[in-house]
Amino acid sequence: MKLATFNDGSRDGQLAVVARDLKTAHIADGIAPTLQAALDDWAFIAPQLQALYEELNAGRTRRPFDFDPARCMAPLPRAYQWADGSAYVNHVELVRKARGAEMPASFWEDPLMYQGGSDDFIGPMDDIVLAHEEWGIDFEAEVAVVTGDVPMGATPDEAHQQIRLLMLANDVSLRNLIPAELAKGFGFFQSKPATAFSPVAVTPDELGDAWKGGKVHLPLRSTWNERLVGQPEAGVDMVFNFPQLIAHLCKTRNARAGSIIGSGTVSNKDASKGYSCIAEQRCLETIEFGQPVTQFMRFGDTIRIEMLDEKGKSIFGAIEQKVKRLER
Repeated sequence: MKLATFNDGSRDGQLAVVARDLKTAHIADGIAPTLQAALDDWAFIAPQLQALYEELNAGRTRRPFDFDPARCMAPLPRAYQWADGSAYVNHVELVRKARGAEMPASFWEDPLMYQGGSDDFIGPMDDIVLAHEEWGIDFEAEVAVVTGDVPMGATPDEAHQQIRLLMLANDVSLRNLIPAELAKGFGFFQSKPATAFSPVAVTPDELGDAWKGGKVHLPLRSTWNERLVGQPEAGVDMVFNFPQLIAHLCKTRNARAGSIIGSGTVSNKDASKGYSCIAEQRCLETIEFGQPVTQFMRFGDTIRIEMLDEKGKSIFGAIEQKVKRLER
């Protein structure tokens, strides 16, 4: 099943079911007004949405319309929780190696995770609006899951059963603000502006054999200024799978329905697969040449993040954004 949230002028938008080929959609307000409402009563609502989805794919719905990603908000325009992990430890290792720092062995055994701002997600085609280029604007291509209710102390197997949906994310980072923030010992804040998500969130069964072991086994494509710069395999080098990330989150707290957990920047040890964030490329350049060559994003730059199935068809739709100067 594929779900989207259309911008109707409200904070939380209007829930819609989207056809498997991403060509048509159908408003689902007769079933649930918003995606959060559906997640809150998933056992009752999901079968109704699935029935509408099957009718839409079969061409039997009364009021289908052309699906336009430009009308989409983030599937969850605001969420009760956004926790982003760093499951691809290769990425962390490169960053530390570039600055001459040793990586603690515990990073391979205990996930890194931070809690991001979840009150103001942006849509897949919304501009990345920022005041200064000098902040070091970077994209970060990720996979994310949306959960049902997960109790405190849940095991990875129990957490796996509560994965409701998957999405793509662009977790924008302001690299030149990060060092000073981390030096305070209190985590990211100003260096993490609004995150964008794919037009469509999908249930795990839509991925078929590509969803295995709590990971998505497909390449994640990043196209910067119309040039493909990365297509690493999301299922390769992911040290902690999504059930493990969720269990880590729930060690000391409950995760409520609608919580979003990110994978962190998708990264492969095989550098020929390219990169999912500019910082990683700059780290490789620093290691090889002593200093970075690739510059961060500038105003007017574009980024496209997408995942294709084995037949070359888009699964989630594409995140397509342009960096724009804030004007007050």
